[in-house]
Amino acid sequence: MLSTTRPSTRQASHRLQCLTRSLTTDSTTSQTILTPPLPLSKPETSKPRQSRLYPRPRPAVLHKRQALPTLPPSFGRNQVLPVPDSTRALLEDIVGSFEAPIRYAFAYGSGVFEQAGYEKQKDKEDRPMLDFIFAVTHSDHWHSINMQQHPGHYPLHARVLGSSFVSKTQELSPGLWFNAFVPMKGVNIKYGVTTVDTLCADLLNWRTLYLAGRMHKPLRIIKDDARVRLTQQVNLTSALRTALLMLPESFTQRELFSAIARISYSGDPRMMLPAENRGKVENMVSRQEDQFRELYWRLAQGLPGVRWAVGSKSVEQDTSSHARAAHLKKLPEELLKRVHQRAEGRGPPREADESAYWLRIAGDEELPLILHSEISKIVQYPATVQSLKGIVSAGMTKSLRYSVSKVSKWWKGTSYSSSS
Repeated sequence: MLSTTRPSTRQASHRLQCLTRSLTTDSTTSQTILTPPLPLSKPETSKPRQSRLYPRPRPAVLHKRQALPTLPPSFGRNQVLPVPDSTRALLEDIVGSFEAPIRYAFAYGSGVFEQAGYEKQKDKEDRPMLDFIFAVTHSDHWHSINMQQHPGHYPLHARVLGSSFVSKTQELSPGLWFNAFVPMKGVNIKYGVTTVDTLCADLLNWRTLYLAGRMHKPLRIIKDDARVRLTQQVNLTSALRTALLMLPESFTQRELFSAIARISYSGDPRMMLPAENRGKVENMVSRQEDQFRELYWRLAQGLPGVRWAVGSKSVEQDTSSHARAAHLKKLPEELLKRVHQRAEGRGPPREADESAYWLRIAGDEELPLILHSEISKIVQYPATVQSLKGIVSAGMTKSLRYSVSKVSKWWKGTSYSSSS
């Protein structure tokens, strides 16, 4: 009986082991077949799936903004005009006190460079207000920071409406917001805020001549920017070419500087009112002749047909049609466009013979009058808008105070001119 039982037990145990192995092998095999490993990468022969859109969208391309090349250290050195150390320290201290980021800043006017008629105004009460222009990247962001630091610089309605209102008002032609009669570091200042894009566009094209015209005259750079320095050099050269086209064959350097300084005052409505001194140009040039020469003498050496010797105050130029056409072709876009409009219907069109077209305009005896007339039209509208914007940016109280100050300066300047 025992012998019969043992083989049965062994057979049962063997069958159980075989069944276990078979189940384990089947389970493993089925799992391997059902879940094959995913390929690590697509085969090189696979084609990209085509878009069903028509027309098919263009592939995305990353556009990298090309960085402005570094300017040589000597480039634009004519723009760096010296001022007394005390004045330089004061200007830098004032600009450095602003927490909002400023890319380019300069100071200008009688508070920085001496003008005739202001010799006796040395005390703080009679001292001229210091004028600044700040060029920033984002005006809304800049005014937001500046309102937090200097809320008193803005009128009440501007603080209530916020930085977006200020930046929108600033965008109106010519693209500036002024804060006036601001006490800082023991002096009163007036500073205008614009964007670098607006500034460079006006320097190149003369769309408004509001900023470009101010930068035709001596100024003190406090914070420099390579892009602005490059476009300012173009602006100075354009002013020199324009003045040469309005001058005779021979003239003095003072006559040249006066012609350049008058560009920004042509058409300015303030010159028709007792708000600006009629002798402002003469007062400026008579005391800033050295600064004007530093700005323009080197540039004149690179222009064809101009003879202006070292140390000489006499200038001569080639007034032939070919020489004047060379200047005319390189005038700023806005002014040149207006000259073309005036030339229409006065001779053969430009398409007929371009060379003859330029020579005809350059040889026209009325060209100086045309240039003066069109410059006045460029200046008039933005200068009028900015004067009206002054009421919004300064408020009624400061606007009235500023007007009284301008009339006072006009009266003092008139008295000085009559006495001299």
